[in-house]
Amino acid sequence: MNTEVEHRSMSSTPETHRPSRKRRLARATAAGLALWAAVAYLALPLFWRHEDRQGLAGRPMVTRTSNDIPGDPINFGLVGSEREVVCAFNAAGWSAANPVTLETSLRIIGSVALRRPYSAAPVSPLYYDGRREDLAFEKSEGGSADRRHHIRFWRVSDEESGQRPMWLGSASFDRGVGLSHYTLQVTHHIAPDLDAERDFVAAQLASAGMVESLREIAGVGPTLHGRNGGGDPYFTDGEAMVATLSPDCKERTDKTPSRDSGPWQATFKDAIWSGLRRFLGAVS
Repeated sequence: MNTEVEHRSMSSTPETHRPSRKRRLARATAAGLALWAAVAYLALPLFWRHEDRQGLAGRPMVTRTSNDIPGDPINFGLVGSEREVVCAFNAAGWSAANPVTLETSLRIIGSVALRRPYSAAPVSPLYYDGRREDLAFEKSEGGSADRRHHIRFWRVSDEESGQRPMWLGSASFDRGVGLSHYTLQVTHHIAPDLDAERDFVAAQLASAGMVESLREIAGVGPTLHGRNGGGDPYFTDGEAMVATLSPDCKERTDKTPSRDSGPWQATFKDAIWSGLRRFLGAVS
């Protein structure tokens, strides 16, 4: 009997020496929060901040509407003179958008209502750096102006020290006409996959032999549930494609532009995003 009591006494640990369940839970929670903070505020920001924008650091990478609502993100760029930009889009079969006037506004209404083509229909103004777009181009899809590829450009650097001017642009696909989710004004609604339109523009210019090289720079950042100035949803990997145009608008024999592979972070991100993009496209 005494041996049994002694055995129990030796095998038991005083309650004061045994960590309580609450204390263990508190320690685990604290460790989890510390890990989350390190990943969210240190590791991931460094991971995604993979590239200096080469003279564009500090610039916002999203446009704004005339009502100062965040608009479409910047997702495309060009290096070349204004003449080279205009020539390249002409060679690719795009049209320069007409300015917004009473006449062109009535024409686009008639185009949509009567299903008539209008390849140079005006685009609503967007603002970047405090000014509306310098250039805008479009390519119709179908028999009217309700469905079209389009892109706006802002000149962000001048030609100096032998460097050609640079332009930043915002490309999207208009999938139809309706009312803005924010202002109830009549507007085009965009397709959500902005990367598809960015890549389409690059492919169009390259197939026309107008592109020397392509590279990516950091844009607005990975976005799963973005909203543009009309309240339309969009998603993007957050990169902006920059195309260096062929000098003097000379058509290249080799229509496959050289491409900068970019830093390893971008390559890894692209592999992850390709799966997300297929999923987002399926549920959009």
